Amino acid sequence: MSQKSAVSKKPAAAGPAAAASPGTRERIVTVAARLIQRQGYVGTGIKQIATEAEATLGSVYHFFPGGKAAVAVAAIKYSDEEFATVLRTAMAAEADPGAAVEACAVELAVGLRESGWTDGCPVTAAALETLGSDSEIQRVCAEALLGWERIVEEKLLGSGFGPEDAREVATTVISALEGAEVTAQVARSEEPLRAAGRQLARLVGSYA
Repeated sequence: MSQKSAVSKKPAAAGPAAAASPGTRERIVTVAARLIQRQGYVGTGIKQIATEAEATLGSVYHFFPGGKAAVAVAAIKYSDEEFATVLRTAMAAEADPGAAVEACAVELAVGLRESGWTDGCPVTAAALETLGSDSEIQRVCAEALLGWERIVEEKLLGSGFGPEDAREVATTVISALEGAEVTAQVARSEEPLRAAGRQLARLVGSYA
């Protein structure tokens, strides 16, 4: 994600792009992802992103000329890969796909509780707030969900599922986990995610 400034050899007074140190873009993206995760896309302002990333507004617009929406797209892609890594790790850690799905649900439940019920899914948050729009944000949210489904689908295919069953069960798994995470946040309880994990494991096991 890093991006070197083309004007890095100019003196700092030349402008915000020149003053931006290596890592500024990464800080902007990770801070935006966290803020969207905790307060949604609508509730996150570009000035707040700049302040918490310790960047100037000029630096933000240098890296993201499209403004807040462009920052959000990058943040969603970052969050997409972050959860994809969690999902891949969970799928690889258990030979049984049902146990892998349940373990992933438990990990999400524990992480949510430890965050004080604030760190939900920024992809879901941004998607819900931009429903009905034909926007880049909606596109990257859709791509994230499909990518997560493919990770689960590959695990199921490797466990002997037929292509159609693997595809539909993977869609069910991701849909249930995303919905359960929102419910867990609202209820301030791990149980919706843990229950979803148990039932999804039973569903997956029923195909054996």
